[in-house]
Amino acid sequence: MAAHLDTRLLRAFVVVAEELHFTRAAARLFVAQQALSRDVRRLERELGADLFVRTTRQVTLTADGERLLPYARRVLAAQDELLAAFGEARPLLVDLNSPGLVTGRRVLHRARELAPQCELMARFESGLTGAAGELLAGRLDASFGRFAGLDPVLRTQLEQQPVRYEPMAVVLPEDHRLASLTEVPLAELAGETVYAGAGNPRTPEWTDLARRLFEGRGVRIAPPMPLAVGDEEFERIMAKMRRPILAVVDFPAMPATVVRPLVDPVPWSLVSLVWRKGLVHPGFEALRRAAAELAAAERWLHRPVEGWIPAIDLDAAGTK
Repeated sequence: MAAHLDTRLLRAFVVVAEELHFTRAAARLFVAQQALSRDVRRLERELGADLFVRTTRQVTLTADGERLLPYARRVLAAQDELLAAFGEARPLLVDLNSPGLVTGRRVLHRARELAPQCELMARFESGLTGAAGELLAGRLDASFGRFAGLDPVLRTQLEQQPVRYEPMAVVLPEDHRLASLTEVPLAELAGETVYAGAGNPRTPEWTDLARRLFEGRGVRIAPPMPLAVGDEEFERIMAKMRRPILAVVDFPAMPATVVRPLVDPVPWSLVSLVWRKGLVHPGFEALRRAAAELAAAERWLHRPVEGWIPAIDLDAAGTK
């Protein structure tokens, strides 16, 4: 048997034991049923015992499952008591990348409603790669971004929960030749040089997504430029360069620019909630629950079959 058990696995077991139904248990835990089944099987392997009898008609506890249930409940109760006693010692620090981006901000606002007793504070690290170092150092607790674009070594030290397929867009100077269109077909960008954060050490995951999108389409990625810190400097540099910017449809407005969705096909950016492994905080489950609630209510993880997204991102979402 494993010397240390992940309490997350025990919580999965207890909820399934209470519901005796994997679909209902997954809904309570705000996880995919497949992920919940994996967690239960992992716990069974670590304990060296079958905990449930599964048939097409019902789920029941085995004798070992019945024996484990009171122990698991006591462990989880002790953990909850400990968190209640010490959880307010510090706020949960949540990176939203940049002010004005919608997805992370809405998740954070909903989490604050779900856990009003906790302090959940926003931070702005500009990109997920930049945030990843802060997560691993313990200076941040969670972030949002393209998990599949992180260095593989970083990914092994982090966990993620897919939240939203965001439709991508292009930000254009208001007098650009394509600005009069309500939607910009990808083919119309041929011959353009588009800014996608090249050279920015905080956002290589976004530049990688741009390279995959533009490959074979005749679109060039703008070369690295001096890193602009702050919204005012970014807007000034972009106004000076007068180049299209690869963005998402909810990109905040900038002076003298328009945001136009990309189509034919619609490219999608998968945004995940990302955190360091082993994170324990009383506000963290509220953050995960808020992400799952919004994803379900807004159909954020519904992706039309004709859309474009790299296979590596589908793998990260577990939907390939």
